Amino acid sequence: MSLAPPEAMWRRTYLLLLVIRVYFALSPSYLHPDENFQGPEVFAGRIFGYPSQLPWEFTSDRPIRSVFPLWPTYELPMSLLKWFYVEIGSGNPPPQLAYYALRAGMFLLSFVLEDWAIYELVPSPQHRRAAVVLVASSYVTWTYQTHTFSNSLETLLVAWGLVLIRRIVENKKHSSFFSYAVLSFVAVAGVFNRITFPAFLLFPGLQLLPHFQRKPVSLVALVGFGALFAWIAILIDTSFYRPAASLWDVLRHPIITPLNNVLYNSDASNLATHGLHPHYQHFVANLLQLLGPAYIAMILSLFSWPIVPTWMRNTRTLSAFSATVLLSIFPHQEPRFLIPCVPLLLSCVRMHRSRVFLAIWIVFNAFMGFLMGVYHQGGVVPAQLAMPDIISTNAAAQGIKTHSEATVFWWKTYSPPRWLLGPGQDNQISTVDLMGIPGLEMIQRLDEVVPRCPKSSPTYLVAPISATFLDKYTSPSSLANLHSPNLQLYRLWTHRQHLNLDDLDFGDDGVVDTLKRVVGRRGLGVWSVQRACK
Repeated sequence: MSLAPPEAMWRRTYLLLLVIRVYFALSPSYLHPDENFQGPEVFAGRIFGYPSQLPWEFTSDRPIRSVFPLWPTYELPMSLLKWFYVEIGSGNPPPQLAYYALRAGMFLLSFVLEDWAIYELVPSPQHRRAAVVLVASSYVTWTYQTHTFSNSLETLLVAWGLVLIRRIVENKKHSSFFSYAVLSFVAVAGVFNRITFPAFLLFPGLQLLPHFQRKPVSLVALVGFGALFAWIAILIDTSFYRPAASLWDVLRHPIITPLNNVLYNSDASNLATHGLHPHYQHFVANLLQLLGPAYIAMILSLFSWPIVPTWMRNTRTLSAFSATVLLSIFPHQEPRFLIPCVPLLLSCVRMHRSRVFLAIWIVFNAFMGFLMGVYHQGGVVPAQLAMPDIISTNAAAQGIKTHSEATVFWWKTYSPPRWLLGPGQDNQISTVDLMGIPGLEMIQRLDEVVPRCPKSSPTYLVAPISATFLDKYTSPSSLANLHSPNLQLYRLWTHRQHLNLDDLDFGDDGVVDTLKRVVGRRGLGVWSVQRACK
């Protein structure tokens, strides 16, 4: 028997979840480098003059990322922020404001477009409110959907693609060219945003075939609008990658980023550089990580009566599972690729009178919410935002000229977004990303940069406090040791809300010792690297 709480209770629950969503939207966790380097980093340098480093997807001879869907999502709000600061005579906005403004924008997109789409996609008035609340209670909605991911944008485009298909199919009497135009735009933006987008609408889109048979003009309108938007997207991409290109150059040598993307991902050797996974990864691990107990309940329902559960008898489930099957063909599989499946599948789940399920659902999402929304690489963004102040304060204390260049090494963290350093730091702060290289190699890299004497040196190391390798270089007693090279680390700054899940080494240290180290010594530190001169 399904629950039917009063409308006031649904409203209070939804408002509480809205506050939780705002909290996580403004928490500076760092889920994947793509959320910075395939979005804000691309435009921060062009608009604000911030330091920026474009990833290979934008710098290769055949770029595979389109700026067409990025323009309204990132460039437009950044440009408006720039315009406002210019108007008030304040120059460029601080990077903190730009960062949180983009997060707030992603929150608003999710709050308005995702929730609205779910409300329309669930036909039963009895289950609409419950579906919206269940989706709003997912940690994926709190975290991934409020971060600047192309996958988060794909979620909105998939949901509204399904909404528009449903509207067109149900409107049997009147043809709405506006609906065809919007659906064409959604389809083009979805494809140029991520080449996985068609997998979500391929089978639901088959519902349009009888409609096209009755009204062939609707197919002509859909294709015509699609061709127009595709040409605009190609024109924008070609102008971005070849600013001096004329219209004739665009016609002769267009840059079609989705095509480049398909060709790149069709090569297994290219995918191997990003990591290969078994073809069952999405179904066995990734959906479980995203949906938790809801996914287990879905699987268990397959072994009960009726043979085809109710939650499977709709277009949303067809879209989610058909896309998962198609995406499972490719050996590179990450959980974020399935983010569009989360609201679609959760909107199909029926909430039952089970306090056990409700308790497990709350605990799962609370745990994953804080893990992914607060602690996951949570110190990288605050450290990068604070870096100019850390360096200037330390330089003043050590008597170093403030205009001298400082070198900052990042070790065992995600790649730090350069644009968060803010204006005027191009020649002041040199960022070196060491990724996860062995500790001895990291020390050698520091040894090559740190001057012999005096002790003061504009060289810094950012690393997790859980990295026990650093202990012999950080403790005061290590000055008496004869370790080589004779480097000493002095901690200047700490951010405790940071976990490095890549540092989990259960095989070598065991479960208990690993958790004691990674969780007990959680945090990210910034050290001044100096010579232990005598």
